Amino acid sequence: MSIISFLIAVNAGVRVAKVLKSTKGLEWDDIANLTGDIAAVKRTIQTLNNRLNGMNSPKIQEAELMAHLLNNQQKQQVNGKIQGG
Repeated sequence: MSIISFLIAVNAGVRVAKVLKSTKGLEWDDIANLTGDIAAVKRTIQTLNNRLNGMNSPKIQEAELMAHLLNNQQKQQVNGKIQGG
């Protein structure tokens, strides 16, 4: 059991060393830029998913309703006057 624990600890140490080595030259400005870029990509993906799911599509029912109301309004006009319903 202790040998397995030792191997797990060595593996964890190697992984931590790899992370430290890969982030050695990284500055805080670079991290801030990456964070901003990730946020922009996330918003773009969310917008695309919403479009694909139909959440950002134009309201077809509202457009049809407005067209219907305009057609009815034009039909009700007689001699430039609007007749009541």
